[in-house]
Amino acid sequence: MIFVAGVSKAYRDGEVRREVLRGVDLEVGRGETAAIVGPSGSGKSTLLNVLGALDTPDAGTVRVDGVELSASRPAALAGFRNRSLGFVFQFHQLLPDFTALENVIMPGRIAGRSAASLQAHGLALLGQVGLEGRAADFPQQLSGGERQRVAICRALMLEPPVLLADEPTGNLDAASGAQVLDLLNGLQRRRGTTMVLVTHNPEVAGRCGRVLRLEGGRLTPERARNRERR
Repeated sequence: MIFVAGVSKAYRDGEVRREVLRGVDLEVGRGETAAIVGPSGSGKSTLLNVLGALDTPDAGTVRVDGVELSASRPAALAGFRNRSLGFVFQFHQLLPDFTALENVIMPGRIAGRSAASLQAHGLALLGQVGLEGRAADFPQQLSGGERQRVAICRALMLEPPVLLADEPTGNLDAASGAQVLDLLNGLQRRRGTTMVLVTHNPEVAGRCGRVLRLEGGRLTPERARNRERR
């Protein structure tokens, strides 16, 4: 589902060129979960942005769900992101002037579908995360954990085959973080979604099928787990 070969990425900080990714290789199979860990500033979010076609590598190959990202035009990449990828960020990124349900169905609206055709599915998703009674509430009326659950529903609205999560529990207390992680893992198992998750939390990483460490611009396996033990 995800194939990365020889990916490099550098940024300029004034006169200094800083290499963030140095020949990264990665393969993630369909339905697999992988966690990427590493120190702050190691490039974890950069790698996730490259996988999500939000950033372009300087060199290397990135193929996700059969699409060669480096060979695709911007308009095609926008459609690919909406169709094939779900994003969950550390900060929920909900639109404050829209209700929980309106935020959830937003990917469908962007895809050109009518609100009426999307509402039943959006309400069903909110029901799966225990928020069926909060559909008409605005983000400021929800707790941090509830907002993140809404963000997860939004990421799953179009049932994307790939879910990318960047520190999805990093802005939550321990109880809310554990609940959100349970939801992500449960939904991933039921839907067979391929998930790549960036985290600094070893407990969160341990809930994934594989753990990979990004350090010094290179990605290496940290340990493997039997998926049945999750």
